Amino acid sequence: MSTALKVVEGSGAPPTTKEGEFVTMRVAGQLFGIDVMSVQDVLRGLKVTRIPLAPKQVAGSLNLRGRIVTAINVRECLDLEPYSGAVIPKERIMSVVVEHRHEFYSLIVDAIGEVINLPLTQIEKSPANLTGRWKDVASGVYKMESELLVIIDIDKLLKF
Repeated sequence: MSTALKVVEGSGAPPTTKEGEFVTMRVAGQLFGIDVMSVQDVLRGLKVTRIPLAPKQVAGSLNLRGRIVTAINVRECLDLEPYSGAVIPKERIMSVVVEHRHEFYSLIVDAIGEVINLPLTQIEKSPANLTGRWKDVASGVYKMESELLVIIDIDKLLKF
């Protein structure tokens, strides 16, 4: 089942000619964004089948309209606390399907937000206090009214 996304404006920033659209998502309470041009689909509740001997970031695979898609556990990719229990409950599986090097990947996240337009000139370099894997995958940050949106570079996220 696909979920519709609502487009909203950034946090009251003045309009610029160069804007980017980002799909927002939450993982372990943190707000992340990925370029909407990378997103192929948004899914909910699909069954993920484990793949023996796969890297820990690979949650398994799923069937997307007859095509096998690799499911990626974003919590593992970002060194965040795992879901309680050994298996991610099917009803909790929310995913953003992205294309990377001509293959589809389903990024399993906690929640999917909205598509937002952001002025590219207001996306800042990643702060020096981002450490570990977060620093490796973040292409920048955007200061929202009440929190920080971390922009994820899909190519770097899927490099494991």
